[in-house]
Amino acid sequence: MIYPYQDKQPKIDPSVFIADYATITGDVTIEAETTIWFNTVIRGDVSPTKIGKRVSIQDNCCLHQSPSYPLIIEDEVTVGHQVTLHSCTIRNHALIGMGSIILDGAEIGEGAFIGAGSLVPPGKVIPPHCLAMGRPAKVVRELNETDKKDMARIVREYVEKGKYYKTLQHNK
Repeated sequence: MIYPYQDKQPKIDPSVFIADYATITGDVTIEAETTIWFNTVIRGDVSPTKIGKRVSIQDNCCLHQSPSYPLIIEDEVTVGHQVTLHSCTIRNHALIGMGSIILDGAEIGEGAFIGAGSLVPPGKVIPPHCLAMGRPAKVVRELNETDKKDMARIVREYVEKGKYYKTLQHNK
């Protein structure tokens, strides 16, 4: 479902796939070829949420903000199943592993990989092109070419899955 919140209406590119039972409300912008999967909630009722191109927000995610802290997700980001993102910044080509929590003011660097189940505390900066994991998340190592190719593959596959599922919605 897509809802306005007060005077704010979500702005969603027509190419975006939004799965059944996803909820998007308020000051939310979603750019081209992004996919929003089943049971995800994206609330823009406190501060803006900006989601770039070719982003995958997978099943059961929760995206929200605090006052004066927007949520920014740049292009070609993968957000795994059951992730919570709250007033943080996720840079281009990053991957957030399943069940992770990224909190207010945290920044995930370009091409970084946050391991499944990790907690990135408020204000923490994860540098570009590294693997960070744990509770709290700590940098474990730099990413190698195999990691980077796999992350790019996941982006491509989710864009294609979104296009496929979007055709099914048009056939209903």
